[in-house]
Amino acid sequence: MNKLFAGLLAVTLLATGCDNLKNKSEGEGTETASTSSTPAVNTVANPNLTNEQVISNADAPIMTFAEMEHDFGDIKPGAVVKHTFTFKNTGKSPLIISNASATCGCTIPEWPKEPVAPGAEGKIDVQFDSHGKSGQVSKTITIEANTQPSTNQIAIKTNILPDMAANGPLRAQ
Repeated sequence: MNKLFAGLLAVTLLATGCDNLKNKSEGEGTETASTSSTPAVNTVANPNLTNEQVISNADAPIMTFAEMEHDFGDIKPGAVVKHTFTFKNTGKSPLIISNASATCGCTIPEWPKEPVAPGAEGKIDVQFDSHGKSGQVSKTITIEANTQPSTNQIAIKTNILPDMAANGPLRAQ
């Protein structure tokens, strides 16, 4: 019986001793990983880039527009008008536009699909179709890019004149 007790005690000590060594070595590995000599990098997660990160906000591309809003003035009903917004990448890394969208289907933006290098210019063409619209109209175009913040907005506005053909000629009273 003493031999049986001594054997169980020995097995128990060996099992707990191995677990302690295993936990100690795992803890040391974790400490080593967290105290590595690699310097910390200030990174920002960028939802516009898949599996990539942008190094520091200071290096992010910057979209600088020549104008943020364009006024077409008075236009005739049913007119389709176009305007080109120009911008410059004043940041330190290539600017990538992932999407440009308008507040309705009557406004269609077209943007460069290739990266815009630092210091280079790009263009966003905006077409507005006034069919079915009247009076004062404003539309916002939202541009999603790898900039900080990730969205930029430009706008167009116009005044659609009354449709004289639909209302007939005006009579003096």
